[in-house]
Amino acid sequence: MEYGFTTAAYVVAAVLFILSLGGLSGQESAKRAVWYGIVGMALAVFATLIGPGVGLWWLSIPLILAGGLIGYQLASKVEMTQMPELVAGMHALVGLAAVFVGFNAHFEIGNAAAALVAGGDAVKELGAFGKLIAKKEPIEINILLVELSLGVWIGAVTFTGSVIAYGKLSGKVTSAATKLPGGHALNAGAALLSLVCLIWYLNTSAMLPLAILTIAALFIGYHLIMGIGGADMPVVVSMLNSYSGWAAAAIGFSLGNDLLIVVGALVGSSGAILSYIMCKAMNRSFISVILGGFGGTTGPAMEVEGEQVAIDAEGVAQALDEADSVIIIPGYGMAVAQAQQNVAELTKRLRAKGKTVRFAIHPVAGRLPGHMNVLLAEAKVPYDIVMEMDEINDDFPETDVAIVIGSNDIVNPAAQEDPNSPIAGMPVLECWKAKQVFVSKRGQGTGYSGIENPLFFKENTRMFYGDAKQSLDTLLTMVN
Repeated sequence: MEYGFTTAAYVVAAVLFILSLGGLSGQESAKRAVWYGIVGMALAVFATLIGPGVGLWWLSIPLILAGGLIGYQLASKVEMTQMPELVAGMHALVGLAAVFVGFNAHFEIGNAAAALVAGGDAVKELGAFGKLIAKKEPIEINILLVELSLGVWIGAVTFTGSVIAYGKLSGKVTSAATKLPGGHALNAGAALLSLVCLIWYLNTSAMLPLAILTIAALFIGYHLIMGIGGADMPVVVSMLNSYSGWAAAAIGFSLGNDLLIVVGALVGSSGAILSYIMCKAMNRSFISVILGGFGGTTGPAMEVEGEQVAIDAEGVAQALDEADSVIIIPGYGMAVAQAQQNVAELTKRLRAKGKTVRFAIHPVAGRLPGHMNVLLAEAKVPYDIVMEMDEINDDFPETDVAIVIGSNDIVNPAAQEDPNSPIAGMPVLECWKAKQVFVSKRGQGTGYSGIENPLFFKENTRMFYGDAKQSLDTLLTMVN
C-alpha cells in the first residue's frame, strides 16, 4: 500500500513539475507555474516521509523545518539584485548534497558487503538502504558504483563552480576571466585523472580513488568558472542550473528514487537548453563557454575616440516631450538602483500623452536569465510593450528617443565594429541608430565586464549621470 501511494504521489508531483516548467515560459502564466512547483515539491516531500524505508523522524522533521525557515527568510529579505547570487548558492547546496549522498552510498555498500561476509543477524541490522544493497547482484553493485561516482563528480563540479559564480556575482571574486598557468591543460589533466580514478574505484571499491576523484572535480568546478568572464555570467548561472539538475538525477539513481531522476533530468535538460539559447543570443560557442572560455580576442581592442557629453533632467524631459516614439532598454544598473517602479511610472505618463513607449529586452540583460522581465513584471509594466531583441531591433532607426538604463554590453556597438572586442559578434540592441540616445549611468566606468562602450561617445548620445532611481525621480517632476 505504501509503495503504491508513494509511486502515485511521485507521478502527480512529476506532472506538476512539468506543468511548472511549461508555465514559466510565459509571463502571464508564471505565477500559476510557481504554485504548481510548490505543490509538487510539498507532495513529493510528504510522500517520501511516509513512504517505505523512512526513518530518523526525530532528525528529518527538524531539518525540513529548519531548511524551510531559512529558505523563507532568505526569499523574504533578498533583493532582486542579489537573486543571481542566491540562485548560485542554491546550486552549490545541490552539488554538495550530491557529494554527501554519493559518499553515504559508498559507506553503505561497504557496510552491506561486511554484513554479508559476517552472515547471521548482521544483514538484519542494516538500514533500509543497506538491506536493499545487500540484495543486489555484483553487476548491480558495479552499476551503483558508477552512479555514485558520477553523482559525486558532477556534484563536486557544481559545488565549487557555484561558489565561484556566487563570488563573481557578488563582487567578492574578480569578474575577469582568470586561469592558472597551464589553462585548459589543467582542466584536461584533472578530467583524465577523474577517469583514471573512476576505473580504479570500480575495480577496488576503495575510498582513496573516490576521494581523489572528488578533489579533481572540485578543482575542475573552480577553474572552469574562474575562466569565464563577467559578460558570460548569465550563461554560467543557467549552466550551473543544468549541472545541479544532473547532480540531482545522479542522486536519484544512487538512492533508487524515481522522482529525483525525473526532476533532475527536467532541471538538467531545461538548464542546458536555456544555456544553449543564451549562447546563441550572444554568438558564443556553447562548448567553449562550458569548458571555461576557449577562444577569445586576437588582438588589441579598438580605441574609442571622442568624449562623453552629459545632459541634465531638463534636457531629457524636453526631448521626451518632443518625441513620438520611445524605446527603453533596462539593464542591471536599473536593478541595482531599484528604479523599475520609476521606469514604470515614466512609461505610464508618456503613454498618457499619446506617445509610443516600448521596452527592448536582450536575452542576457542582467545577471540572470529573464532578470529584466521579472523586474518589469514586478513594476506592473504591461506585457504587450515588453519586446525581445529580435522583435524590436529593426525599429530603432524610426525611433525618436532610446533610453538606456544601466546597460553596457547589450548596447555596445563594438560587438559589430571591433573584431578584437571580447564581445565581438554578439548580437546587441542597436539603440545608437535612434535619433537620440540617453544613457542613465552612475559614472564613466566600464561596468561589470570591464568593456569600454563606444555608444557613450557617439554624437547622438547624451549621458544622464547619477543613480538611476534618483535621476528618474528628478525627471518625473518634469514629465507630467
